[in-house]
Amino acid sequence: MIARLFLDHPRSVDESYSEHAVFAFGFSLRLFGAAFAALFHAVLPFAFEKTASRIVADLYDRTKNRGR
Repeated sequence: MIARLFLDHPRSVDESYSEHAVFAFGFSLRLFGAAFAALFHAVLPFAFEKTASRIVADLYDRTKNRGR
């Protein structure tokens, strides 16, 4: 049961647990960066005009076909 909880999803995208953890950690850092850029842009509209949307689009491109 425990192994299934921790390993089924990483295996579904052809990764080990540690490979998936590294990928997910990097993904979360990029999301935090996008959130920061959007927040900064909300206060200073001339700054980071396309940064958040570019990061989100890149993350989508990297993940849309995983596990297929």
